[in-house]
Amino acid sequence: MLTLHSPLDMHVHLRQGDMLRLVAPHTARSFAAAVVMPNLAPPVTGAAQVLEYRQAILEAAGHPFEPLMTLFFREYSRAELEEAKPHIVGVKLYPAGMTTGSEAGLADMERAAPTLAHMEALDIPLLIHGEGCGFVMDREAAFLPVVERWSRDFPKLRIVLEHVTTAAGIALLERCGNLFATVTLHHLLITLDDVIGGLMRPHLFCKPVAKRPEDRAALREAALSHPRAFFGSDTAPHPVTAKEAPGCAAGIFSAPVALPALAALFEELGALDRLQAFVSDRACAAYRLAPPAREVTLRRRAWTVPERIGTVVPYLAGQTLNWMVD
Repeated sequence: MLTLHSPLDMHVHLRQGDMLRLVAPHTARSFAAAVVMPNLAPPVTGAAQVLEYRQAILEAAGHPFEPLMTLFFREYSRAELEEAKPHIVGVKLYPAGMTTGSEAGLADMERAAPTLAHMEALDIPLLIHGEGCGFVMDREAAFLPVVERWSRDFPKLRIVLEHVTTAAGIALLERCGNLFATVTLHHLLITLDDVIGGLMRPHLFCKPVAKRPEDRAALREAALSHPRAFFGSDTAPHPVTAKEAPGCAAGIFSAPVALPALAALFEELGALDRLQAFVSDRACAAYRLAPPAREVTLRRRAWTVPERIGTVVPYLAGQTLNWMVD
């Protein structure tokens, strides 16, 4: 048996409408709180939208759960950010066109500076989808100089490099004391070879794409020991018709298996005692959170991941896991 105290998922996509009602209970069942991404249609760009979306999540959750809300990055005035601050934990920046729902993202990074200055002054964290243009395997590396420059130009701004995928991204944590990183379950488990090394596996296609074995090794080491790396699943559901299709949608729905699969991995690595820090303690320190007090217990019990949950194929579908959320 393993008991986790106030486990947190620091990066989730809960979607809208019927999809929200389908997937939110799977996150709420396992986590006391989660950071909710704002790339809806339309994006969440104001305090009123934040409150409306938060209420919809609470109605869909089905378990005691705290949604930690974010704004979609645009050029904000200080007054707009002051109005939103009591209701959010950060502002999420998407480079335009880099992933699902990022069409309204930022095209010119030079235009970010005034808003970043307001965020620094108001102590509102910046969350970044850290990819630039270019060859798909190099997009995170291409964006890291921008992250490093912002870290230097705004030294009091807490910056979170979301779903880090490369050894270079982990190394940047050592050079930037105000930089943090979320690490996903799937990037801890797979490489690009698992996605396209044999037959194409659309349900493992995500953005940023999975990288090389040496990158996965760096992520695992950070998950085990780096004080500024913590769990963010990037659980991102799409209906099977959007995944098994030309123009396959990017995203992995990992919420139903997140804690059991993490427990199995940390046990395999001989570090089950470090899982609490990865799924809660480090994130609390980074975000200065006092999350809802909630204990989540995992037991050693074999179960088979469903082949489908509603219209969505979950991560590890059909596989047997030996840890189960009680």
